[in-house]
Amino acid sequence: MITQIGVLALQGAFASHAACIAELGHSPVEVRNTADLNNLDALIMPGGESSTMSQLLASSVLFEPIKDVIADGLPIFGTCAGMILLSHEIVDGKLDQCCFDAIDITVRRNAFGRQVDSFEANVDTVIGDFHGVFIRAPRIEAVGEKVQVLGTYGGEPVLVCQANVLAASFHPELAGDVRLHEYFINSFVTTKEK
Repeated sequence: MITQIGVLALQGAFASHAACIAELGHSPVEVRNTADLNNLDALIMPGGESSTMSQLLASSVLFEPIKDVIADGLPIFGTCAGMILLSHEIVDGKLDQCCFDAIDITVRRNAFGRQVDSFEANVDTVIGDFHGVFIRAPRIEAVGEKVQVLGTYGGEPVLVCQANVLAASFHPELAGDVRLHEYFINSFVTTKEK
């Protein structure tokens, strides 16, 4: 069954996520306004610059509609900056930076290092070893009791889920491996339809 997977397309690595969705035989939908949220089976919030994305969500009047679809149970996958936006608390966020409080994690922006400290490493995940691309990656500093840790790097959680939300510190869309996107669709999207 082909599903319509929205990809927040305000800023960041949305095109790479869309390519992964298309490679899996599903239909990517670039989300830039509230009308684009209609008839979606899931939504991906990509990496990028989290404070800029926060400002763009406010100026495009998308923040509240996305908060509503998350609360209604739409499956959501946030990567890097997307994970920051989905978190309960941003330790070092800008004063005007908002988050959806969709997953009970506390995150610190750029905690794995600045742009020059970007790296690639194997991540131990629920689907086996996955090549993680960490670019100005956030660190998960606290995990609530309802959050499941699905992947770790160096003993730290970097892939987590709670209810309808999956979140990764790294960029799976840049790994040349669509298995995490496939896991998201199979575990969160198609199970929702049953």
